[in-house]
Amino acid sequence: MKTECGVDLQPPRSERIGLFGGTFDPPHNGHVAAAIAARDVLGLDRVLLVVANSPWQKVPHRTVTPAEDRYAMVRAAVNGVPALQADRTEIDRGGESYTIETVETLLERAHRRGLEAPLIFLVVGADVVPSLPTWERVDALRQAVTLAVVVRPGLPPTPPPAGWQGVEVPGVNVDVSSSQVRTLLERNEPVEWALPPAVIRCIRRRHLYAMGQ
Repeated sequence: MKTECGVDLQPPRSERIGLFGGTFDPPHNGHVAAAIAARDVLGLDRVLLVVANSPWQKVPHRTVTPAEDRYAMVRAAVNGVPALQADRTEIDRGGESYTIETVETLLERAHRRGLEAPLIFLVVGADVVPSLPTWERVDALRQAVTLAVVVRPGLPPTPPPAGWQGVEVPGVNVDVSSSQVRTLLERNEPVEWALPPAVIRCIRRRHLYAMGQ
Protein backbone atom coordinates (compact mmCIF):
# COMPACT_ATOMS: atom_id res chain seq x y z
CA MET A 1 0.00 0.00 0.00
CA LYS A 2 1.28 3.51 -0.88
CA THR A 3 0.42 7.00 0.33
CA GLU A 4 -0.30 9.88 -2.04
CA CYS A 5 3.41 10.72 -1.85
CA GLY A 6 4.32 7.26 -3.04
CA VAL A 7 5.71 6.09 0.32
CA ASP A 8 5.23 2.41 1.02
CA LEU A 9 3.23 1.67 4.15
CA GLN A 10 3.37 -1.78 5.65
CA PRO A 11 0.21 -2.96 7.41
CA PRO A 12 0.70 -3.14 11.17
CA ARG A 13 2.05 -6.47 12.36
CA SER A 14 0.19 -8.35 15.06
CA GLU A 15 2.07 -8.24 18.35
CA ARG A 16 3.63 -11.54 19.35
CA ILE A 17 3.04 -12.11 23.06
CA GLY A 18 4.30 -14.93 25.22
CA LEU A 19 1.97 -15.78 28.09
CA PHE A 20 3.92 -17.51 30.84
CA GLY A 21 1.65 -18.03 33.81
CA GLY A 22 2.48 -19.52 37.15
CA THR A 23 2.37 -19.37 40.90
CA PHE A 24 6.02 -18.23 41.03
CA ASP A 25 6.40 -19.21 44.66
CA PRO A 26 9.19 -18.13 44.34
CA PRO A 27 10.31 -17.25 40.78
CA HIS A 28 13.68 -18.88 40.11
CA ASN A 29 16.41 -18.94 37.49
CA GLY A 30 14.62 -21.67 35.57
CA HIS A 31 11.57 -19.45 35.08
CA VAL A 32 13.69 -16.59 33.78
CA ALA A 33 15.67 -18.89 31.48
CA ALA A 34 12.48 -20.38 30.03
CA ALA A 35 11.00 -16.94 29.38
CA ILE A 36 14.19 -15.76 27.66
CA ALA A 37 14.33 -18.92 25.53
CA ALA A 38 10.73 -18.42 24.40
CA ARG A 39 11.40 -14.75 23.63
CA ASP A 40 14.43 -15.54 21.50
CA VAL A 41 13.21 -18.66 19.69
CA LEU A 42 9.75 -17.30 18.87
CA GLY A 43 10.73 -13.68 18.24
CA LEU A 44 8.30 -12.41 20.86
CA ASP A 45 7.68 -8.72 21.42
CA ARG A 46 6.80 -9.35 25.06
CA VAL A 47 6.78 -12.24 27.48
CA LEU A 48 4.28 -11.69 30.26
CA LEU A 49 5.02 -13.59 33.46
CA VAL A 50 1.45 -13.71 34.73
CA VAL A 51 1.24 -14.18 38.48
CA ALA A 52 -1.70 -16.35 39.49
CA ASN A 53 -3.95 -14.77 42.09
CA SER A 54 -5.34 -18.02 43.46
CA PRO A 55 -3.88 -21.10 41.70
CA TRP A 56 -6.88 -23.40 42.00
CA GLN A 57 -4.87 -26.58 41.46
CA LYS A 58 -2.45 -25.79 44.31
CA VAL A 59 -4.40 -23.90 46.98
CA PRO A 60 -6.18 -27.03 48.29
CA HIS A 61 -2.85 -28.79 48.86
CA ARG A 62 -0.52 -26.23 50.41
CA THR A 63 -0.24 -22.69 51.73
CA VAL A 64 0.56 -20.28 48.90
CA THR A 65 2.52 -17.08 49.48
CA PRO A 66 0.28 -13.99 49.12
CA ALA A 67 -0.13 -12.85 45.52
CA GLU A 68 1.27 -9.35 46.10
CA ASP A 69 4.49 -10.84 47.49
CA ARG A 70 4.80 -13.22 44.55
CA TYR A 71 4.20 -10.37 42.13
CA ALA A 72 6.92 -8.29 43.82
CA MET A 73 9.34 -11.20 43.45
CA VAL A 74 8.53 -11.62 39.75
CA ARG A 75 9.03 -7.90 39.16
CA ALA A 76 12.43 -8.21 40.82
CA ALA A 77 13.30 -11.30 38.76
CA VAL A 78 12.65 -9.68 35.37
CA ASN A 79 13.75 -6.13 36.13
CA GLY A 80 16.13 -5.04 33.37
CA VAL A 81 15.58 -8.16 31.22
CA PRO A 82 14.47 -6.96 27.76
CA ALA A 83 10.88 -7.81 26.77
CA LEU A 84 10.14 -9.72 30.01
CA GLN A 85 7.34 -8.20 32.08
CA ALA A 86 5.66 -9.07 35.36
CA ASP A 87 1.90 -9.10 34.84
CA ARG A 88 -0.77 -8.74 37.54
CA THR A 89 -3.87 -9.24 35.38
CA GLU A 90 -5.02 -12.27 37.37
CA ILE A 91 -4.35 -10.56 40.71
CA ASP A 92 -6.40 -7.54 39.71
CA ARG A 93 -9.20 -9.75 38.43
CA GLY A 94 -9.30 -11.58 41.76
CA GLY A 95 -10.66 -15.02 42.56
CA GLU A 96 -9.34 -18.22 41.06
CA SER A 97 -6.94 -17.85 38.14
CA TYR A 98 -7.81 -19.30 34.75
CA THR A 99 -5.54 -18.85 31.73
CA ILE A 100 -8.41 -18.61 29.25
CA GLU A 101 -9.75 -15.52 31.05
CA THR A 102 -6.31 -13.90 30.84
CA VAL A 103 -6.12 -14.64 27.12
CA GLU A 104 -9.54 -13.08 26.62
CA THR A 105 -8.42 -10.00 28.58
CA LEU A 106 -5.40 -9.56 26.28
CA LEU A 107 -7.60 -9.84 23.19
CA GLU A 108 -10.13 -7.38 24.58
CA ARG A 109 -7.40 -4.83 25.42
CA ALA A 110 -6.13 -4.95 21.85
CA HIS A 111 -9.68 -4.56 20.51
CA ARG A 112 -10.38 -1.52 22.69
CA ARG A 113 -7.19 0.13 21.44
CA GLY A 114 -8.08 -0.56 17.81
CA LEU A 115 -5.14 -2.93 17.36
CA GLU A 116 -4.86 -6.20 15.51
CA ALA A 117 -5.45 -9.20 17.74
CA PRO A 118 -2.09 -10.33 19.15
CA LEU A 119 -0.60 -13.71 18.41
CA ILE A 120 -0.52 -15.37 21.81
CA PHE A 121 1.94 -18.12 22.62
CA LEU A 122 1.14 -20.05 25.79
CA VAL A 123 4.55 -20.85 27.28
CA VAL A 124 4.65 -23.99 29.43
CA GLY A 125 7.21 -26.46 30.63
CA ALA A 126 7.12 -29.97 29.25
CA ASP A 127 5.98 -31.22 32.66
CA VAL A 128 2.77 -29.15 32.37
CA VAL A 129 1.63 -30.63 29.06
CA PRO A 130 -0.09 -33.76 30.52
CA SER A 131 -2.29 -31.56 32.74
CA LEU A 132 -3.61 -29.32 29.93
CA PRO A 133 -6.84 -31.31 29.43
CA THR A 134 -7.85 -30.42 33.02
CA TRP A 135 -7.59 -26.65 32.45
CA GLU A 136 -10.66 -24.43 32.52
CA ARG A 137 -12.47 -24.09 29.15
CA VAL A 138 -9.65 -25.93 27.47
CA ASP A 139 -11.40 -26.07 24.08
CA ALA A 140 -11.57 -22.26 23.88
CA LEU A 141 -7.98 -21.97 25.07
CA ARG A 142 -6.76 -24.41 22.44
CA GLN A 143 -8.35 -22.31 19.69
CA ALA A 144 -6.95 -19.01 21.00
CA VAL A 145 -3.25 -19.73 21.50
CA THR A 146 -0.23 -21.50 20.10
CA LEU A 147 1.33 -23.81 22.65
CA ALA A 148 5.06 -23.22 23.22
CA VAL A 149 6.58 -26.13 25.10
CA VAL A 150 9.95 -25.42 26.71
CA VAL A 151 12.01 -28.62 26.73
CA ARG A 152 15.27 -29.13 28.58
CA PRO A 153 18.29 -30.18 26.53
CA GLY A 154 18.80 -33.92 26.26
CA LEU A 155 15.17 -34.82 26.97
CA PRO A 156 12.89 -36.36 24.33
CA PRO A 157 10.48 -34.10 22.43
CA THR A 158 7.14 -33.36 24.08
CA PRO A 159 4.47 -33.15 21.37
CA PRO A 160 1.41 -31.02 22.13
CA PRO A 161 -1.83 -32.84 22.91
CA ALA A 162 -4.13 -33.66 20.05
CA GLY A 163 -5.80 -30.61 18.56
CA TRP A 164 -3.28 -28.07 19.81
CA GLN A 165 -1.15 -25.95 17.51
CA GLY A 166 2.28 -26.14 19.09
CA VAL A 167 5.95 -25.42 18.80
CA GLU A 168 8.90 -26.73 20.81
CA VAL A 169 11.30 -24.28 22.47
CA PRO A 170 14.74 -25.66 23.32
CA GLY A 171 15.36 -24.54 26.88
CA VAL A 172 18.32 -24.22 29.20
CA ASN A 173 19.09 -27.05 31.59
CA VAL A 174 18.38 -25.27 34.88
CA ASP A 175 17.55 -28.02 37.36
CA VAL A 176 15.54 -26.19 40.01
CA SER A 177 11.95 -26.10 41.24
CA SER A 178 10.04 -23.66 43.43
CA SER A 179 9.28 -26.37 46.00
CA GLN A 180 12.98 -27.17 46.26
CA VAL A 181 13.81 -23.49 46.75
CA ARG A 182 11.13 -23.07 49.44
CA THR A 183 12.64 -25.95 51.38
CA LEU A 184 16.12 -24.47 51.14
CA LEU A 185 14.89 -21.06 52.25
CA GLU A 186 13.00 -22.48 55.21
CA ARG A 187 16.16 -24.32 56.27
CA ASN A 188 18.24 -21.16 55.76
CA GLU A 189 20.43 -22.99 53.24
CA PRO A 190 22.17 -21.32 50.26
CA VAL A 191 19.93 -20.38 47.33
CA GLU A 192 22.23 -18.07 45.37
CA TRP A 193 22.59 -20.70 42.65
CA ALA A 194 18.81 -20.92 42.20
CA LEU A 195 17.43 -17.38 42.47
CA PRO A 196 18.24 -14.05 40.82
CA PRO A 197 19.98 -11.78 43.36
CA ALA A 198 17.12 -9.27 43.19
CA VAL A 199 14.65 -11.99 44.21
CA ILE A 200 16.76 -12.90 47.22
CA ARG A 201 16.80 -9.25 48.28
CA CYS A 202 13.03 -9.06 47.84
CA ILE A 203 12.52 -12.18 49.96
CA ARG A 204 14.70 -10.77 52.73
CA ARG A 205 12.96 -7.40 52.63
CA ARG A 206 9.52 -8.99 52.92
CA HIS A 207 10.60 -11.71 55.38
CA LEU A 208 9.21 -14.50 53.21
CA TYR A 209 9.73 -18.25 53.70
CA ALA A 210 11.00 -17.49 57.24
CA MET A 211 14.07 -15.86 55.66
CA GLY A 212 15.44 -12.89 57.55
CA GLN A 213 13.39 -13.61 60.69
